[in-house]
Order: sequence, then structure tokens, then C-alpha cells
Amino acid sequence: MSRFSKLNAFAKYSLFVLAYNIVVILWGVFLRASKSGDGCGQHWLTCHGEVIPSAPELKTVIEFSHRLTSGLAFLFVLALLIWAFRKYQKGSPVRKTAVVSFIFILTEALVGAGLVLTGNTAETYTPVRPFWMAGHLINTFVLLAFLTLTLWYASGGNRLRIKENRRLAWVLGLGAAGIFAIGITGSIAALSNMLFPSESLVSGIAQDLSGSSHIIVRLRVLHPISSVVIGVFLFVAAGWIKRESGNGKAGFWSGAVSLIVIAQLTFGGLTLVSGAPIVMQLVHLLLADALWISFVLLAASALSRAEAASAASE
Repeated sequence: MSRFSKLNAFAKYSLFVLAYNIVVILWGVFLRASKSGDGCGQHWLTCHGEVIPSAPELKTVIEFSHRLTSGLAFLFVLALLIWAFRKYQKGSPVRKTAVVSFIFILTEALVGAGLVLTGNTAETYTPVRPFWMAGHLINTFVLLAFLTLTLWYASGGNRLRIKENRRLAWVLGLGAAGIFAIGITGSIAALSNMLFPSESLVSGIAQDLSGSSHIIVRLRVLHPISSVVIGVFLFVAAGWIKRESGNGKAGFWSGAVSLIVIAQLTFGGLTLVSGAPIVMQLVHLLLADALWISFVLLAASALSRAEAASAASE
């Protein structure tokens, strides 16, 4: 609580915007998992051709509420951008990260609109839907990364200079790519589980191994495999980054990444065994977002240490 009280007003607002966007993301997962993505039909910005739906079904309420919360997220990031330009001088990294955050909240809205207008919602499958899902996941992760960096700079974090330690940069880049890979395979697995549900874990494995199964069913096995392999890499890399950077903050976020990796692998296994109920999916994605944000802060802490070391040598 004392750390929060030390943040300036802009940093507190940045934290709120980041937290709010996580809530919107989780609501989007509930939207997909409850098969309510077509609640407004193939209409956007309107819902079934109406500004406010009349006599809506439950799935229409879920879809419309997601649009409302997403619209608020857009306005909150817009306000963040305006405030950043009013508070910080030209060339400030806060301005830059706020601009990129705004760009990606805009593309987030466009991707959502594209999914609706092309009919890639609810239980509909098209050959391009997995690519839409992957693109949506990547856009969301980039948005969270720059909202996190906005908070980092607003709360007094140093600038990041990758060139100061290329070894750190390479390992961090591989870790980021690994988290993206887990997320993409996870989005495909979630789509597969929704469109081609299994009665049990055994029948699901049989579907995965069957040559007659749909291609996205056979691809979903990539998610648990990539999660374990990349999870082990992240766990080892986090410890190495802590030692390499020699930064106290990096040590804290290294521990956070390691702890969340263990929690995510454990919870992922439980989700798989339990048949992936909606509540488990929500917690699973929340842990994924927490892992990504912690990794971004680990990278910021480690790379800002490189800047401090360079300044001291000069």
C-alpha cells in the first residue's frame, strides 16, 4: 500500500488503465467461452442494427456489455495519451509508450470489429479464424506491454537501452517470443475445445491423435507441449537474467516470473484434466497475463540496469 501511495497521479491512472484492460480481456474470454460472440449478429458498431438492443437474449447482453467495456477501455487509453502529452515534455518515453498504447487499443477495436463483420464468432469456423485468433492475441499482448511500460516510466523507471547488453536482449527476446508462442497455441487450443469439445481427457487425446480429426484438433496438442518446454526455459532464463543484471528490481520480477510459471503449469494441467470449464479458463488467462506483465517488467528492470551501468562508466 505504501508503494502505491508514492506513485504520482498519472502513474496511478496508468495502473488503473492496465488493470481495467485485463478485466476487459477476461470478459472477452468469457464471451468466447460462453459462445456469445454472435450476440449482436454480424453488425458493428450497432447490435442487430440497433444502437441499444431491444429485448436482448442473454448472449446479446454479454456481447453488448463487452462492447461497452471495450469502448470505455478505448476512452481510458485516449485520456492516458492526452494526459501524457500535457504532463510530460517532448521526447519523454512516457509520451512514446502512451502513443503506441493508443495505436494498439485502436487496432484491438479493429480486430474485434473484423471478427464480428467476417462472422468469425461463436461456433462458426472458417479457415482464417485461427489466424484472426492469433492476431488478436498478439495485438492484446503488445497493448499490455506498452501499457505496462507507460506505468514503468511514469513511476520513475529508467530508459531502456538494449545495446548495452546484447546477451540480455537476446535471452529476453527469446523469452518474449516463447510467451507469444504459448499464447498463440493456447488460442488455437481454446478454439478447438469450443468447436470440437471432448467428453473426457481420454477421448480428447484420442481426437488429438486421430488422422481423421480436424486440423485444429490435431494442433491443440502443441499447447501443452510448448507450455512445458517454454515454461522450463522461462524459469531458467529468469534466474540467469537476475544474476546477469545484478539489479534488485530484476531480482524481484525474476522471482515473480518463476513463481507464475510454476502456478501456470500446475493450473494448466488442472484445467486440462477438468475439461476446461469457463472459470478455469478465466484463471488460466489471468495467470498468462500476469506472466506476460511480470516478464515485461523483468525486461525493463534488467535493461534499465544496463543504462545505469553505462552512465556510471562514462
